[in-house]
Parts: sequence; structure tokens; C-alpha cells
Amino acid sequence: MIPLKNNTVHLPHHGYALLAWLLGGVVAFFGALTFSELGSAFPREGGVYVYIREAYGNLAGFLYGWVILLIINTGALAALGMALADYLTFFFPLNQWQKIATAIAVIWFLTLVNARGVHISQRFAVTFTGLKLFAMVLMVFVGLWYLPELAHPIQLDPLKEIPGDLAGGMLLAFIGVFWSMGGWHHATYLAGEAKDARRTVPRAMLWGTIIITSIYLAVILAYMILLPAGQMAASQRVAGDAMQSVISGGGQLVSVAIAISIFGTIGIYTMTAPRIYFAMANDGMFFRFLAKLSPRYHTPVNAMFLQAFWATILIFLWGSFVRMIAFVTFMDIVFMSLACASVFLFRRRNQANDGYRMAMFPWPPVIYLLICVSFVVYTLLSFQPESWVGVCILLAGIPVYLFFTRKKVQPY
Repeated sequence: MIPLKNNTVHLPHHGYALLAWLLGGVVAFFGALTFSELGSAFPREGGVYVYIREAYGNLAGFLYGWVILLIINTGALAALGMALADYLTFFFPLNQWQKIATAIAVIWFLTLVNARGVHISQRFAVTFTGLKLFAMVLMVFVGLWYLPELAHPIQLDPLKEIPGDLAGGMLLAFIGVFWSMGGWHHATYLAGEAKDARRTVPRAMLWGTIIITSIYLAVILAYMILLPAGQMAASQRVAGDAMQSVISGGGQLVSVAIAISIFGTIGIYTMTAPRIYFAMANDGMFFRFLAKLSPRYHTPVNAMFLQAFWATILIFLWGSFVRMIAFVTFMDIVFMSLACASVFLFRRRNQANDGYRMAMFPWPPVIYLLICVSFVVYTLLSFQPESWVGVCILLAGIPVYLFFTRKKVQPY
């Protein structure tokens, strides 16, 4: 059911595919418990960057900012561009180079729009992001409607067909799971300011992960109802293909909603992420030219153009959505694991924290780390080009950091 590399199906069993998403929700919940405590200890400091810096030092903090620029944010931007191009193929026949050109054109167009200080893409995202939720709800409804007419089997009994490399297949499936469920940690940064944090934060994280996980499980089950396993595994636009299989024009309807949502998300990335690089440069810890503001529009144009340029390079480097999310998710989980592990250091140091302290310690961070570290190791071995390029980019940040600290570069 889940193709992740070379069009190979690693989890052909429907039940195990659903189990991968269920475990992803469990991992997100345990991670949220841990990050709730970290957010309570550093409620106003800036999240993952600060946890890593406070626990491991300035070099580690700088390297996180470094990979945010060169891997995580720009890689996500490139992946979104390719995803948008894939969904546009419902309306226009695009070959691989045309999809690459489309992805690059959208990224640069929205970068130029935001560089002029015209927040069209922001309003666009706010207005139309709800279309993605509409498409997901519609998919579930249609799947349930056509369930009585199901023409292909859905195998949910885990004892009837066990994949040969179940552990490996599950870990590789986590590439898509972690990518889709990423960003949950942003909600934990206000834990220190939450009312009655010891009760409300865990409750909010519990219900939040249950709701998100339930939605994903329902949507994936709808995909399984509407598409045979082989067709679902081979699809690069599964939502559109699933709807098109039962409703004439349904694929176009869903694709329009998802494409508009992706377009808005790209607009948000091109507008907000460059502020991170601008802030680092303004602190004297990054290239000074990134701290330059447009004299006319007062936007960090150099940071925005660098981000678009590097996203373009990544699109040419990887050329597919799957390879780019492997590239992004691998390094993202590396630093999320480091941030999660920092809770042990802070507890050992008896660092003051009068807010939320997780129950069942140390099991939530231990379980989170066991799964995440296993994912990192397996991905490093299985997606060698994507992972090792990320490692090389990370290591390249060390001499850059030493350059800035030795030269004591001043803010622009």
C-alpha cells in the first residue's frame, strides 16, 4: 500500500498501512507530552532552536538554523512545489521537466509577490486552506458511500499476511507519516502560559492527536475503499485518483481544492521562513547580506531570494516529491530527537520549571526517542543519497559557524 522508494510497495497489507498512521499518532502524542514540558520551561524563547541551544550549546543551535535554511524549510518548499505540479496534471499533461518548471515558477512567483510586501498569498492561504479539509471530509463521505459496492478486497487482519520486513516497512512508511503530522510541536510552545497546564496541556495534546490521527485513518481507509492496492501505491495524486475512480470530474474537484491549499502554503513559506534567516543574520550569526531589507518594501528580500534559489537547486537535485520529503524528514527528525532528549539534561540539572511536568516520566520521551532514532538509522541506510546529502550539509555548517564566531561578524 505504501510506495516509498523505486516504486516498491513496502506495506502491501491494508491493516499494517493503517497501523503505521496509528503509531504515528502515538509517537506524536508522546512527543507532545515531552515538548509540553520543554515549552513550559522556555515559554517565550523560540521552541526547538532554544531547547537545542540551551542543552547542547551555541554550535548545536546554529546547526539547527543552518539545516532549517538548507534542508527543512527549503526542502519542504521544494516538495510542496512538486506536489502542486503533480495535482495540476489532472488538468494539464505535464512531463517531468514541465512539472519541475511549474514548481520552480510557482515558488519564484510567490517569492516576488511577498518581496513586494503584497500579502496576497497570505490572504489566499487563509481563505482557501479550508478547502483541503473539505476535500478530506468529502473523501471520507464518498468512501463510506461506495463501501457496499467495494469491488476489491481490503485486508485488515494482521495475522493473515505479515510482510517479510515488517519493521523496515513501518519505519520507511514513517517518512510520509512524519511529514504529514509534522508541526504538532508548535502548539506546545505556550505550555508555560496555559491555565492549569498540568491538566489542560496533556488533555489538549491527547485530544488533538486523537482527532488528527482519526482524520488521517478515515481518509486513508477511504482511499483503500476507492482504489485497489496496486493503483493506490502507484498514484502520485492519490486523493484525485480515488475520487476520479467513482465520480466523473471528482478528481478535478478534489485536485482544485488541494492545489489551491498547497499554493497558499507555499505563499506562507515564502513569506515567513526567510524571517528566521534574517533574524540570525541580524544577530551576527549568519551572512550579513541576509539582514538587508528592501528600502522600498521593508521586506528581507535577500533572505527570500536565497530561499527560493536554494529550493530551486533542491528541485533539480531530487526531482520528486517522495525523495524530497525523505531528505527533509530525515534531518527534521534528527533535530526533533535532540530536542526531545534535552528534557533529560534539564531534569538532571534541576532546571527551574514551575509549570507543566509530564506524567509517566521517562517513558514518553524514551518511547518517542526509540521510534525516532530507529527511523533515523533505518532511513540513513535505506535512503542513502537523500540522508547522506543531508549529513554533509549539516557538517558543512561547522566551519561556517567557526567562521562567524572567530571573525565576530557584526550585524548588518
